[in-house]
Amino acid sequence: MEDQKTRSLDERFMRRALALARKGEGSVSPNPLVGAVIVQNGRIIAEGFHRRYGENHAEIDAIRNATETIAGATFYVTLEPCSHHGRTPPCVAALIANRPGRVVVGTIDPNPLVSGRGIEALQQSGIETDVGVLEEACREINRVFFKYIRTGLPYVTLKFAQTLDGRIAAASGHSRWISSPPSLRFAHRLRAIHDAILVGAGTVLTDNPELTCRLVRGRDPFRIVVDSRLSLSPEATVFSDGKRTFAAVTRHAPAESRRLLEKKGVEVVEIGEDPAGRVDLRELLVLLGKREISSLLVEGGAAVAASFLKEKLADRLIVILAPKIIGQGINAVGDLGIRRMDDALDFSFQRVTRRGVDLILDARIGRPQTDTDAPPPGSRRGRS
Repeated sequence: MEDQKTRSLDERFMRRALALARKGEGSVSPNPLVGAVIVQNGRIIAEGFHRRYGENHAEIDAIRNATETIAGATFYVTLEPCSHHGRTPPCVAALIANRPGRVVVGTIDPNPLVSGRGIEALQQSGIETDVGVLEEACREINRVFFKYIRTGLPYVTLKFAQTLDGRIAAASGHSRWISSPPSLRFAHRLRAIHDAILVGAGTVLTDNPELTCRLVRGRDPFRIVVDSRLSLSPEATVFSDGKRTFAAVTRHAPAESRRLLEKKGVEVVEIGEDPAGRVDLRELLVLLGKREISSLLVEGGAAVAASFLKEKLADRLIVILAPKIIGQGINAVGDLGIRRMDDALDFSFQRVTRRGVDLILDARIGRPQTDTDAPPPGSRRGRS
């Protein structure tokens, strides 16, 4: 009974730490989202979260916000405290110096510089340390960081708005607006929490988008236009408004077109070609990862969406489903070369929400888990 009560309290305070961690969304990349709560005799005496890249980590933020000594308190943190020197000193040293009675960690940090070392240091210092409280939620909130730190590649979210019959535009190419104003604000919030946004030349030619998050508060993402032969006009808004933009081209891009864009402050980068002679998207992702871009929002159009799906480069799919039917039009996704249902790409729905009159479908790439796939009871990793 006492163990159940402790577990219940641990989950309650870890949920609060998770809520705090989310406040750093859009500001801490390429670092993880982390929240911390300090509890003394059942009372929260301090809270903290990682607010911005290069600033204090959640543990230090919470320690500095403490209203009383944290000696003997229980310290909740969503991710294992770091044990190495980076832009800031190791958090585990600060924890050991302040002597909490117990540290509860949501999940282990996959960073090879940490990965268990923080837990080990706490335990060797005689501090009781429990790991795995709300572990799945703590891992989910940092799915971007986990992929980036393990692979060096950005986490890719593919997003598009479509009608009920799967069209992203009418046959004429007209697409404004498929989704409702609340959905547009949702889309701009997605932009604000991603490091970069990518579109193909066709989208720029048809819509002349700004690719900013002007409808919400937040930092505009770094804009990437994939234009293999650099056929777009340098007067397109995305090239001429002075905001950070990157044009990914191949060796076939004319030198004069490159010069005109560079004169406007656009960075033009030559990428290798895929077998079809277009920008090699995998090579592009490697380059973005090296530039510490850990999350990428892909907004299309149909050919770009098809390329990311066909090459299995997308991690997450968000579809804004508008209650409209237009019949003939432009498909949301181009040809994937699939001719049998057995070969269809699988997705697992994570959540379905509503914005205005639209539905928001949020899915992950991969076969959905069924009841027969679920782990047996009691198989969850216990505390360490």
